Amino acid sequence: MRMFLISDNIDTFVGMHLAGVSGVVIHSRQHLKEQLTKAVNDKTIGIILITEKFSREFPDIIADVRLNRRMPLIVEIPDRHGTGRAPDFITRYVNEAIGLKL
Repeated sequence: MRMFLISDNIDTFVGMHLAGVSGVVIHSRQHLKEQLTKAVNDKTIGIILITEKFSREFPDIIADVRLNRRMPLIVEIPDRHGTGRAPDFITRYVNEAIGLKL
């Protein structure tokens, strides 16, 4: 199985390409839907890396794939601008998940 990147900027694409991950750079909702459908239907792809910007801008498209497909796994990654998450994101997530304050 291989990874595939769907990015909103060329810098993230180039960095991941240098690491051996193929992908595409897109800038529209329609193109995102087309490339995501294409990637989901490709049985050689096990993980789709998608920049956080797309997850924030088009959560319905991403959620549809996550809820209706077992494979591939969709992983949100920060882009060159950094993450949009709070610094204590992981701690807060664990606290909410298990109900225990760390």
